[in-house]
Amino acid sequence: MDTNISGAGPAPQAATSNDVGGIAAAQLRSFVDRIERLEEEKKGIADDIKDLYSEAKGQGFDVKVLRKIISLRKKSKEDRQEEEELLELYKSALGME
Repeated sequence: MDTNISGAGPAPQAATSNDVGGIAAAQLRSFVDRIERLEEEKKGIADDIKDLYSEAKGQGFDVKVLRKIISLRKKSKEDRQEEEELLELYKSALGME
C-alpha cells in the first residue's frame, strides 16, 4: 500500500476527471454504495434475529431471559463473574436480599 512520507495513511492520488472539489467522486460513490448494501444486509439479519426470538417465544421460551443469555455468552468468564459480584454487592447495599 502506498503511504505518504509521514506514514499517516495513503499517499494523495492525482486528480482525475471524476474529481469534484478535490473529492474522487467515483471512489466516494463506491464507498457509499457498499455501505448502503451492508446496511440492507444488516437490516435483513436483524429481521431474521427478530423472527428467531418470536419463534422461541412461540415455543414457550422467555425472550427477555434468552436475550440475557446471549449477552452473557458474549462476555468472558471473568467479566461475567465481576458483573455478578457487583450486582450482588449493589443488591445487598439496597437491602434486596
